[in-house]
Amino acid sequence: MRVVLQRVAEASVEADGAVLGSIGPGLVVLAGFTTEDGPDTVRWMADKIASLRIFADARGRMNRSVLDTGGEVLVVSQFTLYGDARKGRRPSFVKAARPEAAVPLYEALVEELERVVPRRVQTGRFGAEMKVSLVNDGPVTLIMER
Repeated sequence: MRVVLQRVAEASVEADGAVLGSIGPGLVVLAGFTTEDGPDTVRWMADKIASLRIFADARGRMNRSVLDTGGEVLVVSQFTLYGDARKGRRPSFVKAARPEAAVPLYEALVEELERVVPRRVQTGRFGAEMKVSLVNDGPVTLIMER
């Protein structure tokens, strides 16, 4: 599982002209999955996302988590995180999980985040052509993998 995590002032995702989810201050999670991922990977990543201390405390140090700040989370599936562009001019996506494996993992990640960060998780739509808008705060962007 690979995640690009961005600390944001606000963010939204839309598909087919309709807003699917929007958040204020918090985290945008772009999540990609492989066939090797399972429930343990998803639980670990959800706990890591929720507890990662990347928000400023009163002294301006990254010392608070999204839980500490009352922030929100927007989760968007992104199979292209497993794109391999080392050869040729078109990326290969052979490491990305096929939809039949990735959808349950995506749904499990959302459920785990909802368990850990209750009532503050928004989503995109798996497999849809989406437009993600965000105001990166910091900017703070991390890539996490397990």
